[in-house]
Amino acid sequence: MRILGSGAYLPREVLTSAEIDRRLGWPQGQTEARYGLRSRHIASEDETSSMMAAMAARDALAAAGVKPAELDLIIGACGVMEQAIPSTATLVQARLGLGKSGIPSYDVNATCLSFVQALDLAAMQIAAGRARRVLVFSADISSVGLNWDEPDTAAIFGDGAAAVVLGADHGEGVLAHRFETYSEGHDACVLAGGGTRYGGLRDAALLNRTNTFRMDGQTAFRISARYLPRFLKGLLGDAGVKFDDLACIVPHQASGPALDHGLARLGVPVEKVVRIFDRVGNQIATSIPSALHHAITSGRLKRGDLTMLVGTSAGLSLGGLVVRF
Repeated sequence: MRILGSGAYLPREVLTSAEIDRRLGWPQGQTEARYGLRSRHIASEDETSSMMAAMAARDALAAAGVKPAELDLIIGACGVMEQAIPSTATLVQARLGLGKSGIPSYDVNATCLSFVQALDLAAMQIAAGRARRVLVFSADISSVGLNWDEPDTAAIFGDGAAAVVLGADHGEGVLAHRFETYSEGHDACVLAGGGTRYGGLRDAALLNRTNTFRMDGQTAFRISARYLPRFLKGLLGDAGVKFDDLACIVPHQASGPALDHGLARLGVPVEKVVRIFDRVGNQIATSIPSALHHAITSGRLKRGDLTMLVGTSAGLSLGGLVVRF
């Protein structure tokens, strides 16, 4: 497969680090110094996940030179869906004017690694001859589920959407895919509400308390750091490449320190790392495709280049792809 085009959407409202400092009662500059964040975006009421995803999708389709009706498959890859039923992909299909098209549309969820999993699934569908043009999108609105009594999460998560359009190609496409889950870290990143465990009819007050995100960042990093060196070595080995062969590395934009110091401790060459965290924050599943879009539009990733998409997600999971662009 080949990435034919990419697109992204950022909400209109911008929340600066200075405003975050004031909200948390911190000295000016503390948010930027602590997290490496200068600003992030907050979705307004009309900027739903499907609305943002459709905007990003239209840009990706235009860049690819593909009309919406020419799609064979639409895969949603959000960290948190717009609603439980139906899928966000279904809502995006409708927003693209495809409500009577019959184009298969469904969601894939692996929290922050949803895009990586969806991209690999799309590549397999193309390789199997089941699809020729596939839209993969991520859209996340973290701002509705943040607890400002926990600044390490409330300060850094941002909203947005990104999308790519894939096409059939006889080139290499995905050279390697690897995904591992270590459920010893299942309690490090949790959003308990929204499923069947807690329901408003059972206990409305409890439902409200479980609709905010909770994260133990230190535990998540400690567990992932234990496995990531071997994981990265295995992913590169599967692809038959080395870090030097990669034009750039597109990681999950977890935090400024994770990008600046955490990856370096894992042996990742920092000069190859694509960074957008400072101006958008941690966008959950949208993080990787947003950074990929930036790499493409900024010229860091050119046709024929190799890149690695890699990150961690709640669960705790590690995931990555090596892709020929």
